[in-house]
Amino acid sequence: MNNITRIKQLTPAILLICSCSLASQAATSDAATASINQSQAAGETLTARQQAIPLMAAFMASSQMEKLDKALNQGLDAGLTVNEAKEILVQLYAYTGFPRSLNALNVLMQVTQARKQRGIHDIQGKEPVKPVPAGDELRRTGTENQTRISGAPVQGPLFEFVPVINQFLQTHLFGDIFARDNLDWQSRELATVGALAATPGVEAQLLSHTRASLRVGLSRGQLQQLVKILRDNGEPQAAARAEQALLSAQASADKESK
Repeated sequence: MNNITRIKQLTPAILLICSCSLASQAATSDAATASINQSQAAGETLTARQQAIPLMAAFMASSQMEKLDKALNQGLDAGLTVNEAKEILVQLYAYTGFPRSLNALNVLMQVTQARKQRGIHDIQGKEPVKPVPAGDELRRTGTENQTRISGAPVQGPLFEFVPVINQFLQTHLFGDIFARDNLDWQSRELATVGALAATPGVEAQLLSHTRASLRVGLSRGQLQQLVKILRDNGEPQAAARAEQALLSAQASADKESK
């Protein structure tokens, strides 16, 4: 059985535990984080398109299909393309599991059909343009993506105990998925933070991805707005978890910068 076949059989629950713990398992690099934040000066507010992404993710993760329907319509109205919405819901299977991903994609299909019947012509959007590499090149690309997002090469006792999980992360999550160029990394992290905020018991992973969001160019102000969006849309517990993660990320960044 080749590596790709084995990867596709990986249990989503394992991906949830490990892929979301990257920054906590990695040796964080304060210089790298500061450099990225300075070179990718982000605005202090999320665009209308970006505001819909964490809501879509949170409602998918919590299986609130009526709210997901509304969030999908909000995103499409704000300029999110159909293929971007698909990509968000596909990516999140690694964090919420295949069943929730499939259910959410079914809702998206119904939403697009209903909008078409109402005479709304949504932009389909682009498919991935750059071919995803294979074999050794796939793992090399995935490792580079993983290191950039984590802030340092991923290592630690867990990955020494189960080395194969890092191989799966590098080749599948950060290779097969993150190498797809029809969705930017900021959108991917907004989706991941939204999904994890809506999931009790994964606070450490939420903190890791909050830090990753800052590394890919999102600002503290934008992440504070994400918290407010969750709270304003009836998700106080998810908002509280996201807020605590942001406060912890800010405290760590401030301490490291001194």
